[in-house]
Amino acid sequence: MKGRFLEQIMLMLGQAPKKPVEITPEAQKIHKMKRLTKDDFEAMKKHVRDHALEKNTWRNRRWTVLILVNILFTLSFWLDIQILEGALTASRFVGFHLIDLNSALQVMLAHKHIIVNLFIGTATVFLLWAALGGRSFCSWVCPYHLVAELFEKLHLKLVEKKLVTDHEFHRGARTVMWVLFSLLALVTGFTVFETLSPTGILSRALIYGPSLALGWVALLLVFEVVYSRRAWCRYICPIGLTYGAVGVISPVRVVYDLNHCFHEGDCRKVCLVPHVLEVVIKGRSPDVKVPIGPDCTRCGLCVDTCPSGALKFEVKGLNKLL
Repeated sequence: MKGRFLEQIMLMLGQAPKKPVEITPEAQKIHKMKRLTKDDFEAMKKHVRDHALEKNTWRNRRWTVLILVNILFTLSFWLDIQILEGALTASRFVGFHLIDLNSALQVMLAHKHIIVNLFIGTATVFLLWAALGGRSFCSWVCPYHLVAELFEKLHLKLVEKKLVTDHEFHRGARTVMWVLFSLLALVTGFTVFETLSPTGILSRALIYGPSLALGWVALLLVFEVVYSRRAWCRYICPIGLTYGAVGVISPVRVVYDLNHCFHEGDCRKVCLVPHVLEVVIKGRSPDVKVPIGPDCTRCGLCVDTCPSGALKFEVKGLNKLL
């Protein structure tokens, strides 16, 4: 599956999803079996939806972890308990230095040399997110992700009432922005992205108190509510791309099972990065079981939403040991 691995990397960089060139014989049999009449197919989807249990298991777990992590930063500072010192860009957990990979890259580009202390601090973070899945940082730790997720509900209600329209941009814009912010740091000697990053702004505001920079965060949220759904995370933020690259080797992933799928599309409606769920479209799965690519945030919304259990979390290799 080397071809699919490369395809997932290109998908993360902004390439449009493509139909699979090769489909395994097992998957072909299942695709053929699912060639029902439109009425039969709609009846099956309705049956699955009507009997599905509404659940928010993974969302609740994720929100709990995200809130607790950010509260721990705040309490460590205000109570001076020195458990988790600093902010998300750079911190120290019971003596272990933790430095955000994208922030470290920006700093080293701005200073134009490799800073040993930064390199050591990123090693722990790299190993952590390589194990858990790089973009898990976005949905399980980033405070802006939670705020944007809540404001997204308002955007969807306004779209439903036809008061606003969602405008999509080319996903390759995020790759362009990653390069642009890197070049700005290299040329100016200043970490421009860190000044604009709502992740860092919110993290510092929670710990050290609010600042005028929160006005920028408010403008971003207004833009996402009235113009483009989750625009910062989807099209601008280089943090997601950096951690996505780390997540390429992660054993923790969401796995799609063609056998259980009724192709009703509910998972793609809730997904922040629906291009990673291209395989759930009828006839698009190259195999019976397909791991979702590294651009997946592992938020679990698709797992909670799927009425037939076709999407599940899995640790690579662990199922063979059980």
